[in-house]
Amino acid sequence: MDWIEANGAGLRYALSGKGRQTLVLVHEMGGTLESWDMLVPQLDPRFRVLRYDTRGAGISTKARSPLSIDTMAQDLESLLDALGVDGPVLLAGCAVGGAIALHFAATRPSRVLGLIAMGPATGIPEERRQAILDYADTVQRDGMAAVAETELARSYPEILRSDAARFRSFRARWLANDPDSYAAIYRMLAGLEMQAGIASIRCPALFMAGQHDPLRPPAMIEPLSRLVPGASFQAVESGHFMAVQTPEIVAEAFNLFLARF
Repeated sequence: MDWIEANGAGLRYALSGKGRQTLVLVHEMGGTLESWDMLVPQLDPRFRVLRYDTRGAGISTKARSPLSIDTMAQDLESLLDALGVDGPVLLAGCAVGGAIALHFAATRPSRVLGLIAMGPATGIPEERRQAILDYADTVQRDGMAAVAETELARSYPEILRSDAARFRSFRARWLANDPDSYAAIYRMLAGLEMQAGIASIRCPALFMAGQHDPLRPPAMIEPLSRLVPGASFQAVESGHFMAVQTPEIVAEAFNLFLARF
């Protein structure tokens, strides 16, 4: 792992493997590049894998001003440029990472060979936006511990906690998030309007949703998949953080998709 300056931010990244093509993994809100630790060893070895802590997450530059999905996509583009990855990549993202991946594919089509969106967080219904903004204020004022029980009950439900040690480790890492940055990402999410951009995507795409994900359930994600011509949709026995919760299931779906390239 290392750090690199990209788009005015210091980003921590990990680049592994020696494949001809690069698979970029963009983690969930509140996650880090370690969110992919259990998945990466199971992936098709033909691909080089790039992971990074997004702006505001992990130990990359923290957010102290409003964020936009454009900035997050610019960060990724600058990271690829700084690392000399100039050919089209395969791109996969989870939750808010899925939104970043979708926006990148929509705005930089020549740089994306294929796309996997896992429970992508592409916006908030208008009637819930004020509640999300209020929630962001609570996180910023009171810290991560103040919302941990409520948030993890939805994103990492009891049915997926059979590996207690895995959940304890995830919870501890999640609690270490910077509240200001986490709140900034929530405010970014509240302002997203992505359907038109998603409908412009023309690369091969796989949309995934967890059967145990009340935040982005299959009934919400399947209609998104229909916006992209030729995209496939798969509902899996997982939750919102599926690469952590069920890496074996995710690896199987990824490898089937990657076999096309």
